[in-house]
Formats: sequence, structure tokens, C-alpha cells
Amino acid sequence: MKARVSQTARDELQCADLTSMERFQAMVLGWYADNARQFVWRTPNPDPFVVLVSETMLQQTQTHRVQQKLSLFLQQFPDFAALAAADNASIIRAWQGMGYNNRALRLRDCARTVLQVHNGVLPADAQALGALPGIGPYTVSAVLSFAFHHDVPVLDVNIRRLYSRVFQRLNTVIDLLSESALQLIARDVFPRGRSSEWHQACMDIAAQFCTARSPRCLLCPVCGSCRSAYQLADAAPVHIQEPSFRGQPNRIWRGRIVELLRGLEPGQELSHDDLRTVLSLRDTLDDAAWIGNLLSALERDGLIRNGPTGICLQS
Repeated sequence: MKARVSQTARDELQCADLTSMERFQAMVLGWYADNARQFVWRTPNPDPFVVLVSETMLQQTQTHRVQQKLSLFLQQFPDFAALAAADNASIIRAWQGMGYNNRALRLRDCARTVLQVHNGVLPADAQALGALPGIGPYTVSAVLSFAFHHDVPVLDVNIRRLYSRVFQRLNTVIDLLSESALQLIARDVFPRGRSSEWHQACMDIAAQFCTARSPRCLLCPVCGSCRSAYQLADAAPVHIQEPSFRGQPNRIWRGRIVELLRGLEPGQELSHDDLRTVLSLRDTLDDAAWIGNLLSALERDGLIRNGPTGICLQS
């Protein structure tokens, strides 16, 4: 298990020497061997379709919720062909409880492209994966590592936090290394031939010990290699202001509307009057303009059909 650290990375980050790096690797993999979390999508040779679905679900959704939902979703859509055949309403209903419903439609569109362009086989190539609908750089690396066991670096929010704290002494829980520094670490730190195991292990440690707000340094299995252990002061994250209405983000209102429509029978509409009543909207120009814009956005995204008498899930 040889650690490969570029001179540039060592100079910029004042990283530990190779011996210390190998010690960090041993801590991570040794702990993981006995304590790996068990998930539906973690198997020695996972189905690439399952990896893609799980990674899409895991975006901005907690693992325990995905663990509960994934098996049910796979019963309804077991492969690319089944998912590609789903209409908007079916996929949105199947996505219930996951939030960010656009992810479901992008996943379905991705399945259609895999079927049409790649004969139903997910490509094991970064360029081909990146060309699929809704597949960003993180998902490309995750699929290559977890599904195909390629030696590629994987950087999600949890791993960024772990690497930042381990390799540089930080001051607060919200501090992170620069993206360029993180890319250098990510490229060099993982042991070749064990990318999947390594990155899953780092995710587990970050999620259970090196948490965003209250790191559990006393119990952390890599505390002995961490430059920031016991050093991080509390700090409030900077919140980006998002479009809101009456104190609630528009995304919450969007989710409420989609959830209302999921409860309807196929083909049934929710009248505009009933929608205004349920949402406690007032008979004002401001409220009318806001709900009109929100419904238009939902329709553009393919989530609803906004007809003259009411709304329903897009078919």
C-alpha cells in the first residue's frame, strides 16, 4: 500500500511525509475492514445501474432514507429498460419521500440515453458518462470507482471536509482547503487498486465522526493523523439566500405541491381554487403572481401539467 504524494501537494499543504501518509491509509482501511456500513448499493461487484441510481438518490439526501427507498424503487424499475419506459407521473410517484424531484426525471432521461446510445449498458468511460443527461463530475467519478473499480479520485462534501481537516490545521468547523489543494490530495492519497474501498471508508468516517458541526475527535479512528483534531471552534455556515415566499424557500412550496398531486388518482386534477385553499393563499395580486410563476416553473421542469381548470402530475 504505497502512498503517492506529489512534491507540489507536500509543499502547498505542508503535508506529512510518506510514512505518515501510509499510517493514515492504514488507519482508514483498518477501521473500515471491521466497521463498514452496510448498504443495499455496497456489494463486492455491484450492478452499475444500482450504483447510478443510488448515487443520484444520495445527492442531498441522507443515507438512511436512501437505504429505505432504494430496494422499493428497484422493484419497480430493475434496469435501464424499465426506467426508460417510465412516464413523468410514474417516476415522480416512485420518487416519493426523496425530495428534489427533478433528479428523478434526469435519471429517467439518462436511462433512455443509455438504452438508445449504449444498448442498455452503462459505459465505463469518463467522457461517455459525462455526456449522459444529469451526470456531473462527482457522479462520473463515483460510478467509475464504485461500479467499475477504476483508480480515480472521488470528492464529495464529506471527503472534502475530512481531507481538509486531516491535512491542514484549520480553525473552525466551516473551514475548508481550496479546491485546488483538495484536488491534489484526492489525486495522490488513495491507495491504487482500492479506490472504491478507500472512498467508501472516508465517507463513513466523515459521516460518523468528522461531522460538519460537531466532530467526534475522541472517537475518530484517524484522530492520530489529523492536524485539526480537537482544534475546531464552532462557527455558523454562510447561508445563501434563496427565493422564498412567506418565510419558506420556494423549493419547499414546490415539494408540497408535488406531494399533493402524488396523492391524486392518475388523471385526476387538483383545481386551482383547491390549491389556493390548501396553500392558504390570499386573493391578492402578489399571491397570484407568485403561484403563477411557481406553477410555470414546475411545468417547465416536467413535473406538473397546469391546465385551465387545475393541475396534475405530468404524464
